[in-house]
This record gives sequence, structure tokens and C-alpha cells, in this order.
Amino acid sequence: MQLLASLFLPTYPDPPGPKVVSNAVAVARQLDAMLDTAVINVDIPDVSNALSSFLLDLPATIREVEATSRSRGKALLDAVAADAARCGVPLTRQELKAQPALIGETAAKEGRYFDLCLVGWTRDDEATRMTAEEVVFSSGRPTLILPGERDVGVLGHVVIAWDGSRVAARAVADAAPFLERASAITIVTVTDEKVLPSQDVAERLAQGLAVRGLRAKATSIQTGGKEIGIALQEHAVKIGGNLLVMGGWGHSRLRDFVLGGATEGILSNLRLPVLMSH
Repeated sequence: MQLLASLFLPTYPDPPGPKVVSNAVAVARQLDAMLDTAVINVDIPDVSNALSSFLLDLPATIREVEATSRSRGKALLDAVAADAARCGVPLTRQELKAQPALIGETAAKEGRYFDLCLVGWTRDDEATRMTAEEVVFSSGRPTLILPGERDVGVLGHVVIAWDGSRVAARAVADAAPFLERASAITIVTVTDEKVLPSQDVAERLAQGLAVRGLRAKATSIQTGGKEIGIALQEHAVKIGGNLLVMGGWGHSRLRDFVLGGATEGILSNLRLPVLMSH
């Protein structure tokens, strides 16, 4: 059965980083996946009144913003089509609309119809981060967060952040397509952040993967006073990891996310592609 992946590209207030499209196509190619690309254009309600129209010409401003959003969306879809054709990746495309505050929610709801969600990440772009958060926590699907400023290459060395928790177990299961294609797998536990269920949790996971024909190395690290998300990423990069797999801890209350330390560290400063499940 072919894997179905969906790439979400918000076009407001700024487009995603320049490498998100090519990185997503490259990942779809590695997974032999069909890629659906959805641009999310902004739809701003007309809340003008006679005074605001006279002073600001608000309706004209709204039309201009929406036109810019649609133009960016078309350019992104054209770029995806060109990359997918070059790489031989089967592609479908769609245009969605959402009010500014509902862009992430729109992406999350659409993502439920696919096996894997892909979102971009750009430094100091709060809208990009909010979209990624919403997709991770509300889509019910694993979400691959891709850097938008550099090429990610082959996701061959997979690093699993493991603490024996429910969300970590979910992430490992969701990472099966990547693990099956991995050239190396490293399981990392952090020993100074919280109490682990036992001292051999990484070794037990390695044994379970071995039964499935996947060889994995178990190791442990300490944060050294750093945020756990930063420590995990730094270690993954240090050992040549191309993909970090982890559970996303957090919840939403009235659309305000309260994130766990590891999740916060990942979404505040992404260092490499991260597959996150909740």
C-alpha cells in the first residue's frame, strides 16, 4: 500500500523557507510516497465600516493581501510540480483558504486524511511555528518538521529519543517507514531530565527492533544544563543523525499550547528534520 504524505504550505503572513518544497519532495521520493501539496491562502473577513473604509481603505488592503497570498500559493504549487516531475514523485495539489487564526487548524484537519504530514520551519517565524504545533497536536498523524533554509539530504541515520513513554512509543511506530529504510538507527535516552521506567529502556527497544530485523544502537546522554530538546538535537547532529524521532508532549487549552520541555526546545530552534507524534 502506497504511503500518502501531505505537505502544508501557508502563504500568510510569509511563505515558508525556500528549501521546504525541495526537502518535502526529496522525502516523498525516499519513502516512495505520493505527495499531496496543499497551499493555505489567507481569507480575511471584511470587518470594515464606513469610517475605516474612509480612513484606511480597508477593503482594498484586504484584497491586496489576499491577492499576494494567492500569488505565493500559485508559485509554491508550480515549484512543487517542477520538483516532483524531476524526481518522479506522484503529486496531487490543492488550494485551501483559512482565516489568519485558523491556518494551522485547517492544515491539521486536512492532514487526518493522510499517513504523514509535512510542515516547514523557519527561524523567528511565529506563524510557521504555530502551524507546526497545530498539525503535531491536532492532526492525529505523525508530522515531519523540515528546515526551510537548507537541504536535508537522505534521512539515513535515524535517531530515536526514547524514554519509554506512550508518546515515544507512538513515535517509534509512526517512524516505521523511515526505520525500514535507515542505514543506521541510534536510540538515545536522557538520564538527568526525569525518572525513567528502568535503566535498560533503550536496550529493550533495541532488542524489540532487532526482532523486526532492524539493528539499533542504544546510548544515553545528559543534558548538561541545556534544554532537553536542544541537547537531543545537538547529540543527533554530533553523531551524524539525519532525522530525530520523538514524541510530542503538550496539550491545547483554548488554543494555547502548553508544551513539554523537549517539544519546546525542538520547535523553538530546529536543527535537523524531526518526526514528531502525539
